[in-house]
Amino acid sequence: MKVYIDNRQDTQEIDEKTIDLLKDVIEECLVVEGRDLNYEISLSFVTNEEIKNLNKEYRNVDAVTDVLSFPMEEDSNGFYIPMLGDIVISTDRAFQQSKEYGHSFSREISYLTAHSMFHLMGYDHETEEEKKIMRAKEKEVMRSLGIFKETKEE
Repeated sequence: MKVYIDNRQDTQEIDEKTIDLLKDVIEECLVVEGRDLNYEISLSFVTNEEIKNLNKEYRNVDAVTDVLSFPMEEDSNGFYIPMLGDIVISTDRAFQQSKEYGHSFSREISYLTAHSMFHLMGYDHETEEEKKIMRAKEKEVMRSLGIFKETKEE
């Protein structure tokens, strides 16, 4: 497994401990899904402004969002390690949400990474049934790694 990190923001610190945690989240998502670890994933950290621009360009939604997922095509174009896709996280939005939900920033970006990984692997949450399946997988990853909400509701 290869994770490419691209930190294009400077409002939130993304240290090696955080990067290692997110790599663990990515790996656990692949394990939960029964996939091997022979993938490349890019993980980018951006500002609200950049994610809003990406959201408008690629989804025609003129709004800030917390995370965007860009799955790659099934065909790996002959490369030995297939590229699963790109994850783009707004650290500004993630920090704001961590405060709103009463948990740590690292917990929030861990959850967003798990959420995005399942999008990269074909899951969605357009219907209640899809949402239920995707949430169960996200929770399995978070529990497996011992990353819990610090609030009483789980």
